[in-house]
Amino acid sequence: MASHIGRRTFLATLGGAAVAGPLSARGAQQAEHVRRIGVLMPLTATDDDASPRVTALAQGLQQLGWTVGRNVQIDYRWGAGNADYIRKFAAELVALAPDVILSTGSPSVAALQQATRTVPVVFVTVVDPRERNHG
Repeated sequence: MASHIGRRTFLATLGGAAVAGPLSARGAQQAEHVRRIGVLMPLTATDDDASPRVTALAQGLQQLGWTVGRNVQIDYRWGAGNADYIRKFAAELVALAPDVILSTGSPSVAALQQATRTVPVVFVTVVDPRERNHG
């Protein structure tokens, strides 16, 4: 189990590093301006996998100089494996005008692709995201 959580921590940190890139580029002039990250997960907030992912993302961002409540705000939405919820929350996150959205799972990425072409989306654990556009 330790290696399983280690893998998740690694993926979340990797996602955090990918998220921090666009944030750093945009935030170089105003170091203390609060940046906004949207996170769309196909889980429930009480899922056993949810808490370790939230913790790993916050820790990864912290290692890169981003502190929740100080210079970054994270808005989480939990799709609970429900396609209607995922589409609803994708649109809701886009409406919040985040600097970047982090997503896990192909259904979440597909919903975000439909909801925006302007907000950067960082994703993990997906099948080829371009596949949907070729069908």
